[in-house]
Amino acid sequence: MDPLPMIPQANPGAGYQAQKAEIDAAVARALASGWYILGKEGEAFEQEFAAWLGTTRAIGCANGTDALALILRGMGVGEGSTVATVSHTAVATVAAIEMAGATPLLLDIDPDSYTMDPDELAAVLEDPPPGLPPVRAAIAVHLYGQACDLGPMLEACNRAGVALIEDCAQAHGATLHGRKLGTLGSAAAFSLYPTKNLGALGDGGVLATDDFELADRIAAIRQYGWRERYISAMVGVNSRLDEVQAAILRVKLTALDAGNAKRREIASRYDAALAGGPIAPPERRPGAEHVFHQYVLRSPDRAAMMAALKAQGIGTGIHYPAPVHLQPAYRDRIALGPAGCAETARAAEEVFSLPMYPELTEEQIERICAALATLGR
Repeated sequence: MDPLPMIPQANPGAGYQAQKAEIDAAVARALASGWYILGKEGEAFEQEFAAWLGTTRAIGCANGTDALALILRGMGVGEGSTVATVSHTAVATVAAIEMAGATPLLLDIDPDSYTMDPDELAAVLEDPPPGLPPVRAAIAVHLYGQACDLGPMLEACNRAGVALIEDCAQAHGATLHGRKLGTLGSAAAFSLYPTKNLGALGDGGVLATDDFELADRIAAIRQYGWRERYISAMVGVNSRLDEVQAAILRVKLTALDAGNAKRREIASRYDAALAGGPIAPPERRPGAEHVFHQYVLRSPDRAAMMAALKAQGIGTGIHYPAPVHLQPAYRDRIALGPAGCAETARAAEEVFSLPMYPELTEEQIERICAALATLGR
């Protein structure tokens, strides 16, 4: 018997095929315009994204890492500042802090949601670890499509006079108590990498804020600090979202809400298939709407679980196999909070992700559910 065709864990090409005619037309329009950087497509995407999100300003940039770094630069959080975040995240979060010249402080996670432990954040804001510059910002990473416990985090940051920045790279459209993530902190960064819920066909990023002065500073910083062409009013960088990607993103934004709804439907079917078995479905935070950028399971027998799924033609992934503080570039030089990232290290040994994207076919979903119904039993 021939082996079953592999269902990939991620499939950005399927997203292109689902809107191929509209995307091809948008690309042709952008190419025919003769204007390829910071033009009408980019402006329209920024306006449409801000309206969809429910914020006053959105600013496109080269990628999600730059979006975070631009926010920090715009806030003046750089050398002589510490930024608290988590180690259980894409390394981009920590890379952005160092790009801005600031010092990272890595905190532990709540083991059920995999997002920052708000109690540890409150503790380090009240009693910062010795030897670090003052904590001037915290980056809350909404991981896998689920909200952080933002209420107590915002309270702690407000008491300490610290800015709270939302890293929404995996949470386009997720909500907390009816409000979209990215509208609750001082500013928010979104990655538009091809596998994201809203993904370009190349690199891209966007940031959002209701602070007009901050938005204007960031808009200048992303292009050499220019307020007028060729004159740098401040030190800046080159981080621009090109017109072709902006045109593609305008098309894909129209399908984002429906895509998120499909992700939730698929997640509910995975939940049902796992019911009564040894592996629990992902926890959902009360009052939050998950958008399932990833559907993440956890098992001390991860390798065996992944091998069993692979044998049935189901691809899996690990997000993330090594926490930032244990990676060679960061080990022994990045400060940790008082918990020592113990829960983070445990999670990194056990988590794995199932296929999750709106273009999964009914046959693929049924195959995955059938495999989950027997997983570990």
